[in-house]
Amino acid sequence: MTEARVGWSFLYSKRWIGYFALLVVFAIACVYLGNWQFDRRAQARDEISRIDRNYGADPVPIAEALPHPTDFDIDEHKWLTVTLEGSYEDSAVLSRNRPGPDGVGADIIVPFRTTDGKVFFVDRGWVAASGTDIEDAFATLPQPPAGTVEVVTRLRASEPEVDGRSSAGRTVASINVPEIAEVTGVQGEVYSGAYGMLVSETPAAEHGVLPPKPERDEGPHLSYALQWYVFILIAAIGVAYAARQEYKNLNAGSDEVREMEEKSHARKRRRGPSDADVEDALLDA
Repeated sequence: MTEARVGWSFLYSKRWIGYFALLVVFAIACVYLGNWQFDRRAQARDEISRIDRNYGADPVPIAEALPHPTDFDIDEHKWLTVTLEGSYEDSAVLSRNRPGPDGVGADIIVPFRTTDGKVFFVDRGWVAASGTDIEDAFATLPQPPAGTVEVVTRLRASEPEVDGRSSAGRTVASINVPEIAEVTGVQGEVYSGAYGMLVSETPAAEHGVLPPKPERDEGPHLSYALQWYVFILIAAIGVAYAARQEYKNLNAGSDEVREMEEKSHARKRRRGPSDADVEDALLDA
């Protein structure tokens, strides 16, 4: 007697519905992570466009680039080269825990008062000062030139404050311009949306280590994004393979009996009717 054929009905079981639900959740997570990598690639490409557009551009006076001290647009102004004329103030701060060529150190941030009385903060480079020695580093910091100075800087956005970390003495956790203005106690109108990374100054003076030109590299985000979609395909193939294997296991008995019956009928058709079949036919007639 032929066994009852299960077919694909097992896919409606709770177990397999659970497998399909897990596959859907996994696919949604992979799509989210893939799109996140696409977004990061888009951000990297925007940064490359800003570098190409602004980094090597001719310097412009800061009053022309930023007519109002709060005017800073990251897409338009980041890496833009600007010139300032005025003098440095004697109230430097150190932005601690900054990466540099020799490990972790600090950036020297000095307020610069322009000839029209506004205050702009200049990052004069990195120094190897960290940990408990950071306060002692002020005695050996490179000093800015005295008197009237012409400075060329590249604009950078004011950094956000770091949660759980605040200023300590004359050190700050990030180059957050409003916080630095409060720590230094400078008076007057402050360029609050941006600070400048030193390029050159006249007359020249000793400064910290200046950063190299940023790399034009969008990173591996595209390959990472595609990998997440490949993971979806692999998972789907794995589920399909498991379903196929279970189908074979559940239907093996009925399939084997059916195959044997089909082979028996085929042999009878090839041999023709037997004597018993002929006798039965005559009796029926």
